[in-house]
Amino acid sequence: MFKLTAKALACALSLSIAGMAQAADPIVIKFSHVVAEHTPKGQGAALFKKLAEERLGDKVKVEVYPNSSLFGDGKEMEALLLGDVQLIAPSLAKFEQYTKQVQVFDLPFLFKDMAALDRFQQSPQGQALLKSMEDKNITGLGYWHNGLKQLSANKPLREPKDARGLKFRVQASAVLEEQFKAVRANPRKMSFAEVYQGLQTGVVNGAENPYSNIYSQKMHEVQKYITESNHGVLDYMLITNTKFWNSLPEDVRTELDKIIVEVTAEVNKQANELNEGDKQRILAAKTTEIINLTPEQRGMWRDAMKPVWAMFEDEIGADLIKAADAANQ
Repeated sequence: MFKLTAKALACALSLSIAGMAQAADPIVIKFSHVVAEHTPKGQGAALFKKLAEERLGDKVKVEVYPNSSLFGDGKEMEALLLGDVQLIAPSLAKFEQYTKQVQVFDLPFLFKDMAALDRFQQSPQGQALLKSMEDKNITGLGYWHNGLKQLSANKPLREPKDARGLKFRVQASAVLEEQFKAVRANPRKMSFAEVYQGLQTGVVNGAENPYSNIYSQKMHEVQKYITESNHGVLDYMLITNTKFWNSLPEDVRTELDKIIVEVTAEVNKQANELNEGDKQRILAAKTTEIINLTPEQRGMWRDAMKPVWAMFEDEIGADLIKAADAANQ
């Protein structure tokens, strides 16, 4: 009888220890992104990991996968929805199949500077967009800046006519396709990881990126000219799987929310500094000429591309475009 009882106790103890170990397992949060660690997004992901693990101890473990090392930008959204990753920060151009309203951020020459973009993103309309895809199992947690986009090519682009016939790499965005068609260029969809090779081999002749992307991906080595057009924004939305986020213990979710607010502020503060620094590094490399547009030349680009606004007014919503434009005041 004693032997059976001891055996039963040992078994029960073993199960109890196993259960305790299982209960103590940290929540694993995989954060996948497609850019270099040096970029604003890359630094934001690293800072999120640092703060989450410092403040939540053994409750969470954050794994960061940069540079498309886990999923490329063509697969990361599917991976999030399947639960294979828990955090991604896609470009705002990637959301059109989930909500047409987010296309507002792709409209060319809509925001005159990053301060205007900030005002819109913090407005009630901008904040509502973060929650606009929850019926698709996507929850927006914040906006992360990368910076204003510049045009790069292997010929100087000073006026819209200079882009005629060139093949520009674009993200999978209908707005960005029409933006280049407006200046009679040829848009080509291509994943971010393939851009350098595409430019090197001539599959595409040009692209649009903030300075930090151009420098970190060494695009300046295969592009002779960069036109400082500031014609659009390349920002990201930090998103999670809604079901995953809602399943987190309340104390964990509350602390992660606080961390995300802190990380977002730091990412957005550093983005401008990083872009300015990378612009200087590109100049120092002497591989690329940076063209500064005159006010008249920039006006020509704006006039050529602004009709794209009207093309997408019904999809995006005239009121939303108006609210975004009002942030320039």
